[in-house]
Amino acid sequence: MTFKNYPKQICVGLSAILIQLICSATSIAAEPVMITVSKGFGLTLFASDLGDAKQLALGSKGTLFVGSYKEGTITALVDADQDGRVDKRYIIAKGLHYPEAIAFHDGALYVAEDERILRFVDIESRLRRPGRAKEIYDRLPGNTQKSKRAMHFGPDGRLYIAIGAPCNVCEPEAPFGSIIAIDVNTGESEQIVSGVRRVAAFDWSIKDKELWFSDLGRDWMGDNLPPDEINKVETIGSHYGFPYLHGKDVIEPAYDKPKNLKVVAPQYELPAHVGPKGLHFYRGDQFPERYQNQMFVAENGSWNRSSKVGYQIVMLEIKDKQVVKRSTVVSFLDGEFPVARPHSLITAPDGAMYISDDLKGNVYRLYYKETQKNQSQDND
Repeated sequence: MTFKNYPKQICVGLSAILIQLICSATSIAAEPVMITVSKGFGLTLFASDLGDAKQLALGSKGTLFVGSYKEGTITALVDADQDGRVDKRYIIAKGLHYPEAIAFHDGALYVAEDERILRFVDIESRLRRPGRAKEIYDRLPGNTQKSKRAMHFGPDGRLYIAIGAPCNVCEPEAPFGSIIAIDVNTGESEQIVSGVRRVAAFDWSIKDKELWFSDLGRDWMGDNLPPDEINKVETIGSHYGFPYLHGKDVIEPAYDKPKNLKVVAPQYELPAHVGPKGLHFYRGDQFPERYQNQMFVAENGSWNRSSKVGYQIVMLEIKDKQVVKRSTVVSFLDGEFPVARPHSLITAPDGAMYISDDLKGNVYRLYYKETQKNQSQDND
């Protein structure tokens, strides 16, 4: 299927409008589907045909970089006239092995591939001819087909990378099942957390700079167990329970927890199988105040379940460093039909939010209509 024929405006208000999907393989019109957004928000298609679009990274000049896991490509998207639609696109790299984890820092793009991390220097000035990337780290574990990753630079200037366990449930050998921080200048690394299964997303809170991360629960324990997790790092080196304990109190039958192992319980339990693969603190001011500095989570959706859950963007409201409420902002699930599988989130330069979709290879732009309308009137 292709989304090329989507209208510029996809969703408005509390109820969704109908979106006609055109089947490119057979040229036969498929059934209409719906995307639903919360009141006041709008959603547009920013870019399409990006493979299985995974992690996003934003350059200092506004370039949006997208990693494709299966296609092995990194694409740069440029909105030159700042109208909310991509104008130019460049292939930064191709033929890479599962480069889903990317990060931008000090003018350079970093890409995790197999056992190594690559750096493309001064990338936004070299989009047409990015040149050969330099290898800056070569001690990541292999098995990237099963061990998923996420990567960001932290407030301390180090490159943090989450390395998932290469299994459904097992006692993984380090650094599998952990988050590590790497000094990209010296190559020195530190284990930040262990005992995690599949951390696909993490970010630092805006005000207190605390590290939060999501962790996907194991499969094959039924429709409602175990919960997916939202965790917070308060002590470096903490263990978060995998594979011995899932969520706050679901005991793993296959492995006994060591007696002296201290486990950190999750800050918040999400429903089982929603698949929190994106986690991002909103850094803009276009959304109303109640959304600002709050955590947004991309629930990629369920596969190991009898009926579908997830496939949505939710906001987790945090007060006094605790999650107090979860509310849906965008739903990509039309009955049992997933219109998209949201994967990664990032605040756009204008205060909107980019959302990658690894089902159809799209990037969407979520914006607040009243704010954008007022900004447009001010520019007239």
